[in-house]
Amino acid sequence: MTLKLIFYTGVLLLAFFGYRSYAVAGRALQIGDDAPSFTLNDAQGQTHYLSDYAGKYLVLYFYPKDDTPGCTKEACHFRDDMSQLEKLGANVVGVSVDNSNSHADFAKKYHLPFPLLIDANGAVADSYHSLTNLYIVKIAKRHTFLISPTGKIAKVYTSVDTSNHSQQIIDDLKLLQHKP
Repeated sequence: MTLKLIFYTGVLLLAFFGYRSYAVAGRALQIGDDAPSFTLNDAQGQTHYLSDYAGKYLVLYFYPKDDTPGCTKEACHFRDDMSQLEKLGANVVGVSVDNSNSHADFAKKYHLPFPLLIDANGAVADSYHSLTNLYIVKIAKRHTFLISPTGKIAKVYTSVDTSNHSQQIIDDLKLLQHKP
C-alpha cells in the first residue's frame, strides 16, 4: 500500500512538473479549427467516433486519472449538471489513458451517465495537445474542448478549475447559442 502511494505520488509530481517541460510542440488547437477525429472504446467495449456526435455540441474533456480528487470532482460536477448540458444540446465525454477496468469502476462508483473513453497510448490526447509524455508514463492534461455541432473547436479550456468547470461550460454554451 505504501509503495503504491509513493508510486502514484511520484507519477503525479512528474505529471505536474512535466506539464510545462514536456509540452507538445506545435500550434495548439484554436477556436474554429477542425476537431481532430478520434476512434476510442469505452469501458464496455463500445467504439466512439467524433462523427457520432455531429449535430450536437460535444464537451470533450481530458483528465489525468480515474478516482483522484480533482478528476472525481470534475466528473461529478458534469454528472450533476448533465440535464442542463443536455437541454443545451451537448454530450459529455471524458478521456484519459486509464484502462477499461479503471474507467468501469470509476463510472460505477460515481454513477457517471456519460462515457469515459480509453486512450491507452495517448494518441488522441496528443492530437488535442493534451498529453504529458514523460516517456515512461503518459498522462492526459486537464483540458476541455467544446466542439460545435459542425465539428469545429468552439472553445478551449486549458486552465480548468474543477469546482466550477461544468458551470463555465453551461454559461459558454448559452452564450454560443444566444440563450438567456
